[in-house]
Amino acid sequence: MVGAVRIEDTIARVWRAEAARIIGGLTRLVRDVSLAEEFAQDALVVALEQWPRTGLPENPGAWLMTTATHRALNALQRARRSETTGATLVHELDTQVPLAELEAALEARMDSDVADDVLRLLFAACHPLLSKEARVTLTLRLVGGLSTAEIARAFLTLEPTIAQRIVRAKKTLGEARVPFEVPRGAELGPRLSSVLEVVYLIFNEGYSATAGEDLMRPALMDEAVRLGGLLASLAPQEPEVHGLVALMHLQASRAETRTDSNGEPVLLADQDRSRWNRAAISAGLEALSLAAASGEAPGPYVLQAELAACHARAVTIDATDWVRIVELYTALLELVPSVVIELNRAVAVARAQGPEAALELLDALQMKPELANYHLLPSARADVLERLGRKPEARVEFLRAAALAQNVRQKERLELRAAALSVG
Repeated sequence: MVGAVRIEDTIARVWRAEAARIIGGLTRLVRDVSLAEEFAQDALVVALEQWPRTGLPENPGAWLMTTATHRALNALQRARRSETTGATLVHELDTQVPLAELEAALEARMDSDVADDVLRLLFAACHPLLSKEARVTLTLRLVGGLSTAEIARAFLTLEPTIAQRIVRAKKTLGEARVPFEVPRGAELGPRLSSVLEVVYLIFNEGYSATAGEDLMRPALMDEAVRLGGLLASLAPQEPEVHGLVALMHLQASRAETRTDSNGEPVLLADQDRSRWNRAAISAGLEALSLAAASGEAPGPYVLQAELAACHARAVTIDATDWVRIVELYTALLELVPSVVIELNRAVAVARAQGPEAALELLDALQMKPELANYHLLPSARADVLERLGRKPEARVEFLRAAALAQNVRQKERLELRAAALSVG
């Protein structure tokens, strides 16, 4: 039983690493991401049945790809014999080519264009036709190799909801006949932005969970970092890709110090910086240097990575270059107008120019309807009011922030801070 569990864990790891390559290659063949995933899943089922008995093949990824390709060819053969099924498959693959010849050609090119296949799959899963939720879910499913149950657990969502989201997303792509390609020219920028947005959404949900009892979900963070590294290897000429990789590494470097031994949140100012992951910081700074080497004006992810680097380089909270951070947020606002960025800039102003200057900015932000239910605004105001000695007002703001917070750990921390201000 122990051996069976171990081989199943190994198969899961192999699938996670190879899923995108296999599904991408099959999509290039059948021109339908839903069919491609079906054949790939068939191969995975065969592996789960055979490998516990026969052992792991010498090249598990190639074995899965070969098995899945044969499944596709068998389906084509059945479709050619049927007048009522397989019309799409028959249409996409030249019906005049003998199956033996087609199989030989497919096997000859099975390992060609592998990187392009994965990149095409990423762009397909992150197509702007889909909602943000659908893009995130489909990316985790097709490129990340996560099961429906794993995605549901990660986002605290019911499994049938995730399953329906996947089905609808694949149907949308199929009905729109979205080309399986990497966009070129003027189309590349917006489409790449969608891919980067999805990867960062996955990371952020892991870094600061929006709901539930845990502050972080490390598995999602790890998956986003893996996807970012994959994207950087596929598109090394894109500085914003390196910027996103840098940003995720630098933020992830603080993960171990963001909670205490009881799982309670620890503020940035109180974190033990000697425990920050130096390897992750080095990886982040290296990716940031790759982005800078392009010579292009920094984009949003590069600017955010520069912000994270300011924290990573500082040995204490007071040694942080807060003036530079305010400048970076100002530059970021010019590229991406956002009330959340305005809020972050105001928090930096509190450090660089003092709490009075920050309070004026925060008071103005209270008029923004987009922040009406955003718990970090009253939380930031509470911090500033506390620094100004206005404790009763700060307590009210901490309680308001706690009422708005969806994450249990964040709610508890804010309530404790409010309670501390009521003493005496």
